[in-house]
Amino acid sequence: MNMDIKHYMEQLGQQARKASRAMARADSATRNRALTLIADAIERDADQLRAANQLDMDAAAANGLAPAMLDRLALSDKAIATMVEGLRQIVALPDPIGEISGLKFRPSGIQVGQMRVPLGVIGIIYESRPNVTVDAAGLCIKSGNATILRGGSEAIHCNRALAKLVKEGLAGAGLPEDGVQVVDTTDRAAVGALITMPQYVDVIVPRGGKGLIARLMEEATVPMIKHLDGICHVYIDAKADLKKAVDIGFNAKCHRYGTCNTMETLLVARAIAPAVLPQLAALYATRQVELRADPEALAILSAAGYPHLVAATEEDWSTEYLAAILSVKIVDGIDQAMEHINQYSSKHTESIVTEDHSDAMRFLREVDSASVMINASTRFADGFEYGLGAEIGISNDKLHARGPVGLEGLTSLKYVVFGHGEVRQ
Repeated sequence: MNMDIKHYMEQLGQQARKASRAMARADSATRNRALTLIADAIERDADQLRAANQLDMDAAAANGLAPAMLDRLALSDKAIATMVEGLRQIVALPDPIGEISGLKFRPSGIQVGQMRVPLGVIGIIYESRPNVTVDAAGLCIKSGNATILRGGSEAIHCNRALAKLVKEGLAGAGLPEDGVQVVDTTDRAAVGALITMPQYVDVIVPRGGKGLIARLMEEATVPMIKHLDGICHVYIDAKADLKKAVDIGFNAKCHRYGTCNTMETLLVARAIAPAVLPQLAALYATRQVELRADPEALAILSAAGYPHLVAATEEDWSTEYLAAILSVKIVDGIDQAMEHINQYSSKHTESIVTEDHSDAMRFLREVDSASVMINASTRFADGFEYGLGAEIGISNDKLHARGPVGLEGLTSLKYVVFGHGEVRQ
C-alpha cells in the first residue's frame, strides 16, 4: 500500500510540475476567468456541497471529533457565500505576476530590477475546513502556481465535491485541470510523500493542529510556510476605553473558539482590572467560559461571583485551548504585558486596547508577532479581513512571508537586467 501511495503521489507531483508551466504563462484574464467559473459553479451546486458536507459531519460526529474541529468542518450557507465572495475578491485584486519593480541604471549602462514570479508547485496540507480547498485553489490560480491539496480525512466528501468544481473552472478557462489537484486518499502516508518530493513541490503550506505541524517540521525536506499554533493575547491598558475593552475582550475570545486568531490569554493592567474584569466576566458567563486566572485576577473574579473559575498554572500561559477556556493575568502595565507576550506568545497576533498613543506605538514596535493591533479584536487576523481576498495560511516565521499569506506570499522575485549591448570591462 505504501508503494502504491508513493507512486500515486509522484504521479500527482509530475502532473503538477507540468501544469505549473502552463499556469505561470497564462495571462491574467485567463486566470481570472477560471476563478469566476469556479465561483459560479459553487453557487450553482451549493445544495450538493451541503449534502457532501453533511456526510462528513455525520461521520465526524460518530467518530467523536472534538467540538472545535466540528465547528471548522461545518460548511454553512454563510461559509459557502464567503468562499464565493473570496474568489470574486481575488479576481478583483491586481495581478502580481510579471510586475517589475526597482529598476535602476547602473554605471555600466545596464538597467537592473526585480520581477515577481510564481513559486511553482505549492503543496497545502490542512485539517477540517473545506473552505481552505477553495481559498487555496483560488490564490494559487491567481498567482500562477500549481497546487496539490491534501485536506483532512474528515472532509473527504466535501473536498472531492469542491475539487470537481475547481477542475471544471480550470478546464472552462483553458487551463490544465492538473493545475489544482486534491489528494484523493485519506491514507496518512500521502502526507509523508508530499513533504518529501522537492523535485516536484517547491513549498509546503501546512494548516492544522500542533501535532501535524510538529510532524512536518521533523520530516519535511520541502521548505515550509507555517505557524505552529496561535497563542494570541489582548492587553487592556490602564488608559483603555472601557467599552472598547469589554467589546474587544469578549469578541476576541467568544466570536469563535476553534480558530488560530482567537485570544487565549487576557492581560489586564492593574489600575483598570477592578472596573473591566467584572463586566467581561458577566459576558463570559453567558458562554460558560472557564477562566484560568492568576491570584490577583482570581480575587477580583471571585468577588464578582464568577462561577467558572480555576487557578492558572504556568502551563496555561503557553496553551492554545481552541475551546471555551481563557487565561487571565493582571500586569503592572505595558512593559510587563509586552514581556509576558514576548515570552509566551506563538508570535501570531496580539492586540492592545488603549487611548494612549505612545503606549499604542510602543506596542506596535516592540511586540514581535506577525500581526500587532491597536483597539481591534484579534479575530481580524486573516487574509479575508486584511483585504487579501483569502489566505493560504498564516505564517509566524520571519523569512519570505509573515502573517496572512495572500498573493504576494505565493510569489518570489527574480532579478531582471535590461542591456543595450554593454559588455563588462
